[in-house]
Amino acid sequence: MNGRHQQRRPQGATPARRPQRDPVRVLAFEALRAVDERDAYANLVLPSLLRAAEREAEDRGRGFDRRDAALATELVYGTLRNQGTYDAVLAACVDRPLREVDPPVLDVLSLGAHQLLATRIPAHAAVSATVDLARVVLGEGRARFVNAVLRRVAAHDRDRWLERVAPPYDEDAEGHLAVVHSHPRWIVSALWDALGGGRAGIEELLAADNQRPEVTLVARPGRSTAAEVAQSLPAGSTEPGRWSPYAVRLAEGGDPAAVPAVAEGRAGVQDEGSQLVAAALAAVPVEGRDARWLDGCAGPGGKAALLAGLAAPRGARVVAAEKQPHRARLVARSLAGSPAPYQVVVADGTRPAWAPGSFDRVLVDVPCTGLGALRRRPEARWRRREQDVPGFAPLQRGLLAEAVRAVRVGGVVGYATCSPHLAETRAVVDDVLAGAPGLELVDARPFLPGVPDLGPGPTVQLWPHLHGTDAMFLALIRRIA
Repeated sequence: MNGRHQQRRPQGATPARRPQRDPVRVLAFEALRAVDERDAYANLVLPSLLRAAEREAEDRGRGFDRRDAALATELVYGTLRNQGTYDAVLAACVDRPLREVDPPVLDVLSLGAHQLLATRIPAHAAVSATVDLARVVLGEGRARFVNAVLRRVAAHDRDRWLERVAPPYDEDAEGHLAVVHSHPRWIVSALWDALGGGRAGIEELLAADNQRPEVTLVARPGRSTAAEVAQSLPAGSTEPGRWSPYAVRLAEGGDPAAVPAVAEGRAGVQDEGSQLVAAALAAVPVEGRDARWLDGCAGPGGKAALLAGLAAPRGARVVAAEKQPHRARLVARSLAGSPAPYQVVVADGTRPAWAPGSFDRVLVDVPCTGLGALRRRPEARWRRREQDVPGFAPLQRGLLAEAVRAVRVGGVVGYATCSPHLAETRAVVDDVLAGAPGLELVDARPFLPGVPDLGPGPTVQLWPHLHGTDAMFLALIRRIA
């Protein structure tokens, strides 16, 4: 402050307390700003911020330990997951529309609301720490605004706030669920339709979307086994997969990069639902030749690597196609050391570089809205719009249509997507089957042995609340003529 504006402190007045720079909360704020300003994904930006914080702490001779990292992670992911709920609460505590509040201020308020309403941090400590953060990153004037708003938030606990800000269920069920479980209304509606429309399951699914997902590894056949991966880690730090024989689940806080098999490429990080999809395609019987397999949307390579391990004992070759060159390089890295012969090609699956009928098995895990992975990418629920869904339709239909052309008579295609939205799942399959004679749906349920609650078939929809997986969809299609 320059001399013209500097004010003399009255004699005997208490000097303003210097704000404490809390590296954990500053890091959380920086992560939220990256998500908001640059459309970054928290799961990509947070690790680099954590590493930078650790280096800075070392340079200053301070510690930034696992508890600090865990708190920063909880603040970031918890705030993003609950953004819809906190917006409703903050709207009741601010004297103007939230759209008129500067985004950095709103990020600080949301961090404070999360600490007040969803953690065990005492209210006075949550307010004090967040106001200090505001002083550091926003300035004294805005910090006073943050202090006033958070004191209003602290007047009630989460349940009392939900009673005040969520519409009654019997008057507006979708609006109630949207506020209580922090999902956009259109996503609540789409998930409800995908479940079948009854009340059963919808609240459990929305609640599961707000839980921290487990870190699950895949032991790549021919290069490692689940038992080997588990035995390489301390006792009690892993659990076997629920359904996949290749899965190993890490205890909370487990670091995949510290697993020797992951560092060596013999295992990878892969949700159990993705493992089940690839394994199901490999398990479907085909008559005659079984020598050429195609992953038509291979990036970043996890399913291709699992398919290669399953193809090797049969002497089959895997072709992994990926349109984007940088993602094709990731595929090649995942396949390096594969026990099966393989080829990575940069190719657009809707304009294939192969002749019709070239393959015995084809997998297309198509681009989609990602509504089945909201646990992992909580910001996606606020970034996606209802009008985005029709934009994926031509690509999804084009990829599946070319996949069924690429398979020989008697061969099988797996259509997979990490979204339960009916427009991206059954509607795509029904349209392609209607326009391409000589195809039939294969009941996929027998090829996910031991997995319960798979519905009436023949397609399969996995669910976070029922199976502990991402909401993967799978249809198996055989060419019969």
